[in-house]
Amino acid sequence: MAMPALAWPPPLDRLDPDRRNLTVAVAVSLVLHAILLSIHFKLPEALNKATEQALDVILVNAKTKNRPAKAQAKAQANLDGGGNTDDNRRAKTPLPVSPEVREGNDVREARQRIAQLEAEQQQMMTRLHSQKAIASDPRRHEETPAPPKPAAPSGTDLAAAAMNLARLEGQIARNLEEYNKRPRKKFIGARVEEYRFAQYVEDWRLKVERVGNLNYPTAARGRHYGSLVLTVVIKSDGSLDRVEVNRPSGQKVLDDAARRIVEMAAPYPPFPDAIRRDTDILEITRTWSFTTSDRLQSD
Repeated sequence: MAMPALAWPPPLDRLDPDRRNLTVAVAVSLVLHAILLSIHFKLPEALNKATEQALDVILVNAKTKNRPAKAQAKAQANLDGGGNTDDNRRAKTPLPVSPEVREGNDVREARQRIAQLEAEQQQMMTRLHSQKAIASDPRRHEETPAPPKPAAPSGTDLAAAAMNLARLEGQIARNLEEYNKRPRKKFIGARVEEYRFAQYVEDWRLKVERVGNLNYPTAARGRHYGSLVLTVVIKSDGSLDRVEVNRPSGQKVLDDAARRIVEMAAPYPPFPDAIRRDTDILEITRTWSFTTSDRLQSD
């Protein structure tokens, strides 16, 4: 006997069999997944309570062979007792006992010094009491000879001491006078110039270069070139005191020409008031170059 045909709803009945079967399978799958996703799993309350309990572990600095009958806490070793009281107490810190702190050398020396001073003071008091007892005894006083009085200094000794004192005062005064008479010097380096001396040094440099280029040494033209470090000492009135070659160029004709040019450019302008108030002699050290273009210039 044949099974009656299954009647499908109108929307599914109009589809061909393959598509209808696929649609029904997808719908059934969605329903089953929705049912599975609506199910929630929850752990028993007993397990939740067990996981919330904390484990109390302490560190101890001793241990015993016997295991305590009733332990109060967990530790890294067995410790049965170990304290000095029967009360239910726990150590405030797990750290071991700190080593004994010893006093330093300074404290010991200070105490020894105090003890030594106290002993010396006691000896002095004993000696003082003994001297008072001897002084109060008239027989001791008669037997003890009086200490000799120091001899008064003679007139010769007093005169010699006065002469030595006067000689010392004169020497000190002469040293001070010589120091005060020394000229007040100012040294100007090759690359460092104080603002008060900048304009004066610049005017001096321009004058030396101008005189040097007008009187360039004939023996050096087209033949000798080089540079040298020169120190020029100028007095407050602008006169030239001396010229020193600190680092020669290696060619005598250039060194002599540089010294002669500085002497030809003298005298220089007197010091302005800003320089004269604390400077009597100005020493300028600069590098002078005789270039390949037969020119004299300062670096």
